Amino acid sequence: MSVANISLSKWHKVAGIGLVCGLALAGCDRSDKEDTAEQAELTEQETVDAENIVAPAISCDDPMVQDRLKSALKNTLNQQAQSLAASYANDAEISLANGVVSEKTNGVVIDVQNAAILQQANENGMTTCQASVSMTLPSEDLYQASQVQAANNQPSLQSRLAQDNIRINNNMLVDDAFTYIVGTQGSQVRTRIAGQPALITVVADVMAGSVFKTAMDEQRAQRAAERRATQNNDTTQTAPIRQPRTVTPVEPIRPTEPTPPPTINKPAESQNSSTANTQAAAAEPSKPATPKAVPKDETIDMVIIEDNSATY
Repeated sequence: MSVANISLSKWHKVAGIGLVCGLALAGCDRSDKEDTAEQAELTEQETVDAENIVAPAISCDDPMVQDRLKSALKNTLNQQAQSLAASYANDAEISLANGVVSEKTNGVVIDVQNAAILQQANENGMTTCQASVSMTLPSEDLYQASQVQAANNQPSLQSRLAQDNIRINNNMLVDDAFTYIVGTQGSQVRTRIAGQPALITVVADVMAGSVFKTAMDEQRAQRAAERRATQNNDTTQTAPIRQPRTVTPVEPIRPTEPTPPPTINKPAESQNSSTANTQAAAAEPSKPATPKAVPKDETIDMVIIEDNSATY
């Protein structure tokens, strides 16, 4: 065989070996890509399966559920009371103090009893529950709210509660068919109030009415005090200023002494004679006077009667 034929034969062998290796490499690469694609599909399927896993159902009477429900009730009550109180204040053109509504709602005592499953967990793991929810209000708030309702010709609290199937026991309002939903989202327990419960609406109205009544009473008292202060200022400005008078003490009037009788000076002899005659007359007993015979002569004009006791 010639040298040229030998060289050509070697080249064919080398080319064949290279072709075989290339095909082998191509097959290996295709196999790797298929494996990678299959792994990717498996990973994606596992992710989808993990997302479709239903979260475990939460019990309706779980203590954590009860706490979350009470917090949700308190927040919802505060929001509705804030809105109603602001509406009442705007209508009456008065202002409310900051935080007064929150202070009122914080005084409401909320309790949950007899929790039970109303509807089993759905595909998202959310369970519908029903319980007896009570809200205890201060007696003062109930009284003030009833006054506001009467002044505005609104239905009484008792009639509203009866219409909404809410029991009242002293100052405790009870809804025996309160509905709420519980479940887990992101490994956290979630509690949500179903719909718009009448219990929250009624209690929020009572709180708002009590706050409004207190604000109105305070405003009336303030206006009355301002009117009294204005009247006092006007009286002070118009009234004349009176200077105190100096009182001079008056000496008592002395009683007038009686005037002594005038003294008459008489001769000593006449005085002595008169004194002697007076003493003699007092010493001698008095004798009856003897009548004198009167002459019956009609010609006599004058009769002289002798009297020893006479003094001339």
